[in-house]
Amino acid sequence: MATKIKNIGVDVSVKPEDECSDNNCPFHNDLKIRGNIFEGIIVSDKMDGSIVVEMRYLHKLKKYNVYERRKTKICAHIPQCLSAKKGDKVKIAECKPISKTKNFVLIDKLN
Repeated sequence: MATKIKNIGVDVSVKPEDECSDNNCPFHNDLKIRGNIFEGIIVSDKMDGSIVVEMRYLHKLKKYNVYERRKTKICAHIPQCLSAKKGDKVKIAECKPISKTKNFVLIDKLN
């Protein structure tokens, strides 16, 4: 039986082919994505159903007219139908709060 995959409104390179029963999956259930979409590298995948993604960005110091490198870590939910491991470059999207620290969900694996 072919699974029905919902259009999430964002271009993703690979659609998940596995069927999942995860309530927090944007492809197979009613989790809506909204707001920001970020790219980053997974630095931890030890939690069950969660990953930690590190984003690096440049911040301009107006006084000295130079840029400094900064980074931040974001916790994200990983649906059962997608697989990613430490070191993968991924795309995460903002969604409703899933837990105290998780407001993002994994939508695409880039490399």
